[in-house]
Amino acid sequence: MPGLDNEIVEHKIPLEPSYPPIKQKLRRMSPDTSLKSKKFLTVAKYPQWVANIVLVPKKNGKVRICVDYRELNRAIPKDDFPLPHINVLVDNTTKHSCFSFMDGFSRYYQIRMAPEDMEKTTFITQWGTFYYRVMPFGLKNARATYQRAMVALFLNMMHKEVELYMDDMIAKSKTDKEHIRNLRKLFERIRKYRLHLNLAKCTFGVRSWKLLGFIVNKKGIEVDPDKVKAIQETTPHKTEKEIRGFLGRLNYIARFIS
Repeated sequence: MPGLDNEIVEHKIPLEPSYPPIKQKLRRMSPDTSLKSKKFLTVAKYPQWVANIVLVPKKNGKVRICVDYRELNRAIPKDDFPLPHINVLVDNTTKHSCFSFMDGFSRYYQIRMAPEDMEKTTFITQWGTFYYRVMPFGLKNARATYQRAMVALFLNMMHKEVELYMDDMIAKSKTDKEHIRNLRKLFERIRKYRLHLNLAKCTFGVRSWKLLGFIVNKKGIEVDPDKVKAIQETTPHKTEKEIRGFLGRLNYIARFIS
């Protein structure tokens, strides 16, 4: 099975003892059977926790098949490992003239579950019950585990040759020659730990690119025009949730508002 070795990182599911196991009833929906062929899934025989499948819409109009882990997540204590502050990460790219942007391929599936916790990820289908051998989407603390893994693997390169935010990996350099050297070092690290990149979402050797809602280049940082357009074209908000969302979008680009 591909992915990081368990000795480097594995996802654990500690449970609060006050939460009893919950078994959801079957909903009519087809799972992604390709995961079983990749050895990501194993048949669960006598699971205590059983979740259902849900369909999550993607930006491209397709859907992602996920598991509804809400009941299980309520029983899991929060992992407080921090994600990078976006403004700090973006600021760290200033004064660089060459960038490469890389995206992890099926990022969570590159991290294995702790053997003793695999069965807790069990979900039900019309063909039976299965559990994950790799870290699935929708599981509480999965983001923290992934970020912890990236920090462990690239600690001595962070804020120097690379910046990391979840599965976004940014190589930065002040010269083209330096950039090639940095990429070689980064690829050697990626190959060593058997990480996989999504080539379709990778861009190499550019002078300017979008990063987490901003445009970064040698001159500095600019707000993404698409973010501004979305605010300009917004319609009147009617609910508290809509207003909070609008204020959140304004706050995201507040540093550019004078």
